[in-house]
Formats: sequence, C-alpha cells, structure tokens
Amino acid sequence: MPARVMHRLPDDSVLRRKAKRVPTIDKSIQRLIDDMLATMRREGGVGLAAPQVGVSLRVVVLQMPGEEPVAIINPEIVKRAGEREVTEACLSVPGYGGEIKRSISVTVKGQDRNGKTIRIKADGLMAQALEHEIDHLDGVLYIDHIESQDKLHKIETETGAEGM
Repeated sequence: MPARVMHRLPDDSVLRRKAKRVPTIDKSIQRLIDDMLATMRREGGVGLAAPQVGVSLRVVVLQMPGEEPVAIINPEIVKRAGEREVTEACLSVPGYGGEIKRSISVTVKGQDRNGKTIRIKADGLMAQALEHEIDHLDGVLYIDHIESQDKLHKIETETGAEGM
C-alpha cells in the first residue's frame, strides 16, 4: 500500500531536518521508491521527496506529464542558471500556493534506482520540481522562499493537496 503524504505544520521534524544519504541501494530502497511513486500519482503531484512520507532519506521521485517516472537517490544540484518567478504548491502544505523564485535551468547528479550514476539537465517544470524536491531533502519548504505574505494565497481545489 502506498505511503501517506505528511500533511503537517511546516515545523514538523521530519520535514524540517536534513535527510540522510542512502549508503546502499537495497530492496528497502526499491520498495520506498515504488511506494513513493504510487503515493505521488494518487495525490496528483509531479514530484515527491522521502521526508514527505516520513522517511528521512535522500530519495526523490518525479514524473512529468506524458513522461516516464524518474527516481533519484542522493541527488544534488551541481549547476543552476537564471532566475524566474513561478507559482508553487506542495502536497505537504495543502490548500496554499505561492510565488517564489526558481532557476531557469538546473543540472542534478545522483544515482538511479539501480545505483547507476546519473546527470539530469532540466529546465521549465522539471527544473522547478527538482529544486523543490531537493529542498525537501534539506528541510526547506517552498514557503521558506516566499518574500512576503502577499505572495502566498489559498488554493480552492477539491482535494486541497495539489502541487509538487
């Protein structure tokens, strides 16, 4: 059964602490990735970080519309370029969205679910999602990037949980 996304206040300890590196990719990590993908799809997100499901490990999953899902273990941003203002929301902060600044493009390195070293160069929504999910691994929520309260707004949705 898929994990449940943590809908907690922004000071929740798992969401607010730096996640631990994954030393070995074993069956438990494979299971975590599968559970995270199922949870992300069920919740309607494009990305999910392990701390969002209560696991303090450096694992993220993403799936852009019309593309295959991607799992990245121990991801790190090695290059950023440009800056743009985007509107973001988050499964862990349901019912709200806000305008923040994100990079135009990013390059991320990490490992795939089989332990192979990967490098992803992304722009647009994928770059935004990578930054958002890697922030989660460092205990940072998108609301921490909001410059003023007038850039945060309530979202009226059926589930109240749309976002990254």
